[in-house]
Amino acid sequence: MSAKTIAAAQFKAECLRLIEQMNRDHEPVTITRRGKPVAVLTPVPDEASARPLIGALRGTVTRYDDPFAPATDAADWIATQ
Repeated sequence: MSAKTIAAAQFKAECLRLIEQMNRDHEPVTITRRGKPVAVLTPVPDEASARPLIGALRGTVTRYDDPFAPATDAADWIATQ
């Protein structure tokens, strides 16, 4: 799959056609101004493949200690002058 690149002026003139084409082939389009990339138009992922962020890591904790306990002993932090 080759990346598509288009100048901003051309994108402005062909915006709707490019969006429809991107929707069909699911290939992002890089928009440039004076040869430098300024934006990337990407298709929205399918709803079936998108997972909700809330609860995505549920069941992945393998160990649970007291979260309010100090991480190390106070003796480990002796400062000398």
